[in-house]
Amino acid sequence: MSDLSAFPITQRWPAKDPSVIQLYSYPTPNGVKISIALEEMGLAYEPHLVTLSDADVKSPEFLSLNPNNKIPAIIDPNGPEGPIGIFESGAILLYLAEKSGKFIGSTAAEKAKITQWLMFQMGGLGPMLGQMGFFYKFAGKDIEDPRPRERYRDEAIRLLAVLDKELEGKDWIVGDFSIADMAIAPWLNALEFYGTKDAVGYHDLKNVPAYVERFFARPAVQKAMRIPDPS
Repeated sequence: MSDLSAFPITQRWPAKDPSVIQLYSYPTPNGVKISIALEEMGLAYEPHLVTLSDADVKSPEFLSLNPNNKIPAIIDPNGPEGPIGIFESGAILLYLAEKSGKFIGSTAAEKAKITQWLMFQMGGLGPMLGQMGFFYKFAGKDIEDPRPRERYRDEAIRLLAVLDKELEGKDWIVGDFSIADMAIAPWLNALEFYGTKDAVGYHDLKNVPAYVERFFARPAVQKAMRIPDPS
């Protein structure tokens, strides 16, 4: 039996089975990246619902694992040198892909390409779509100055065009299905949640809509979309 007592987060979210990966998350685009990866890779894990409220993500217990107070985060009791905690969804995807030997490419060149598109999502697509959503759906919509909204909308349109061009003639972003797809597709799905599909011309894109449909038709993805279950 693994000992996770060195991780204070387990005091607030106790592990029923400390021998498996502990997932601390909420089903946002960043959160479901990891539940999708765990399901696709067939890794044993235990999910813990961490709400987006300050009471959870800014609690001392959660901050002990992720000082940046954002979901998701994991503890792997069977890390390379013993139990290890990891935060940042992109870093977790890379770690799990290396651990499982899956969805990271079969050559060094493929791995580099997959990592490149993972960084495209982490540094560009996710932040821009998230900021656009803020200015269209949440408190930002009440700001009278149109420039922030236009800035993020225009950048979202540009990034979607980059992705649409890359997907020409391909089912997945790099070779076979990979962690790059696990990172990208959940954020494309967020356009529906934010109500911004029309604003970015989503339905005029040639390849992206079919790509999203392919992704969400995968059984593991369908299962993972409500892990942890927010209800």
